[in-house]
Amino acid sequence: MPRQYLPVLVCIALAFGLGTVLLALSWFAGRQTGGEAKRSTYESGLPLLDRSRKRLSVIFFLVALDFVVFDVEAAFLYPWALVARDGGWPLFWAIGVFLAFLLAGFAYVWRKGGLEVRPPAAGSGTSTP
Repeated sequence: MPRQYLPVLVCIALAFGLGTVLLALSWFAGRQTGGEAKRSTYESGLPLLDRSRKRLSVIFFLVALDFVVFDVEAAFLYPWALVARDGGWPLFWAIGVFLAFLLAGFAYVWRKGGLEVRPPAAGSGTSTP
């Protein structure tokens, strides 16, 4: 049985060895440091006109997160649609429960106002994206 794992172990050893060699080469080759011009922020060939670290509203990121969560959950419907006829009633009821949870989560987020992108309240110190 251990002989069956020999190719896998060789592949893992090669991967670690190659990773170690590449890290060592980059460490030796990358030890050069430039001046202030090399460490400065570079954007489209022009010096920056404004601060690069602006504060953004958290609402933008929450809406994006909600979109990702519901989009990934909806992606589970495609494989189900491919095997829907072969799965029978148990598969139908399983996907029904899944959709019920999905719709309940969507209704909760909607009711809490998680899908609204609005400017922050005055004096909050954040800017909209």
